[in-house]
Amino acid sequence: MEFLGFTVDIAELTSHGLEIVIKVALAIVIFIVGRWLAKKAVAFSDRLMTRSHLDETVASFLSRLLYGVLLVVVILAALSKVGVQTTSVVAILGGAAVAVGLSLKDQLSNFAAGIMIVTFRPFVRGDYVQISSYTGTVTEITLVNTHLTTINNHDIIIPNSDITTSPVVNYTALPNRRVDITVGIGYDADIKTAKDVMLSLARNNPLAFTDPEPIVRVTNLGDNSVDLTLNVWTTNADWWSMQCELLEQFKQALDDEKIEIPFPQRSVHVKGLDHMINQMGQAQKLPLTKD
Repeated sequence: MEFLGFTVDIAELTSHGLEIVIKVALAIVIFIVGRWLAKKAVAFSDRLMTRSHLDETVASFLSRLLYGVLLVVVILAALSKVGVQTTSVVAILGGAAVAVGLSLKDQLSNFAAGIMIVTFRPFVRGDYVQISSYTGTVTEITLVNTHLTTINNHDIIIPNSDITTSPVVNYTALPNRRVDITVGIGYDADIKTAKDVMLSLARNNPLAFTDPEPIVRVTNLGDNSVDLTLNVWTTNADWWSMQCELLEQFKQALDDEKIEIPFPQRSVHVKGLDHMINQMGQAQKLPLTKD
C-alpha cells in the first residue's frame, strides 16, 4: 500500500500495533495488580507493627515508606513491559535521591534521630524531662523534632538530632521519686531537736512513703549554718505538692521551736578604726579660738 510516496505494509503494521497494545495492556494489568498487592502488603505490615506495640509515628512512616518503595517497583516493572529502559530511570532516581539527601542532610539527621527516639523510647508523651538546659513535659514527638511544654506554658521545639547527642533526664520514667530538702540551722541551735521536727513532719505527711522511711542527716557544716537534709519518698504525681508542703511546715515549726534559719552574714573589721574614733573624739573636745 502506497501512502504519501511511502510503502506501508499493512500486515506488519497491524502485527506491531497489536503487539504494542498487548504490551500496554499487560503494563496496565501489572500496575493495577501490583498496586493492589502493595496495599495488601502494607496492611499486613500495619497489623504486625500494631501487635508489636510500635509507636504510631514510626508505624505510619514505615507504612508509607514501604508503600512508596513497592509502588516504585511496580511502576518500573510496568514500564519495562512496554520496552522502556528502566536502567536509565533508576539512575535518574538515584541521582535525584543523592541531590535531595545532600540538600536536606540536617533534616535527614533529625529524621534518623527521630526513628531512634520512637524506637528506643527514652521518653514518651506526658513524661517530664530535662533535655540539655530545657525542662518540660513532652507533648509531641515527630520524626523531625520534639515539643516540650514548660510549667509556664511555653512551647519548646528541639531538633531530634540535638536530643540524641545531649543528656536526657526523665523525671517521670519511674513511678516513685525522692524529695530532698536541705535546711540550714544556726550553730547554736539544737541539731537533735531540728532533726526531730523535720522527721515528725515528714512521717505525718499523708503523701510520704513509710518504706523506705524518711531520714534526716547532717550534710554540711557551712560558713553560716549547719545543713540538715531530709530524704523522703513519694509518687511522681505527689512529688511537687509534698515538697512545697514540707518546706512551709519546716519554716513554721522551726520558728515555733526558736530555731533560727540563718542567712549569709559578713563581719567587716576596719584596721585602725578605734584610733580614728579616738582622734575624732579628742578633736571635738578642743576649745574654739578666735583669730
